[in-house]
Amino acid sequence: MSKLPSSGPLPRPHSPDEARDVLKDESFPAPDVQRITLEAREFTALCPRTGQPDFGSVEIEYEPAGRCLESKAVKYYLWSFRDQGAFCETLAARIADDVVYAIAPTWV
Repeated sequence: MSKLPSSGPLPRPHSPDEARDVLKDESFPAPDVQRITLEAREFTALCPRTGQPDFGSVEIEYEPAGRCLESKAVKYYLWSFRDQGAFCETLAARIADDVVYAIAPTWV
């Protein structure tokens, strides 16, 4: 899957890798945008030690270098971590790396 439906409910992501590609495919040109801040206040993943749900928030701030992330694709991407076991530090680094993969911003 490389494109999200334009309307209706989103399909559940199969994996963070698939969702990362959707993040890239759904990005759009925005040559005059200076800075973007996206917040997700209801982020969930699994604790890799206990398997219990971990709840938190995510803030993604970046300076585009010509392309921007589409917010629906970001929601889909973050949803892909719901059943993944990972520590928050690992997730922060992974999310930053995936933003770079998707849009190659000036900084993130």
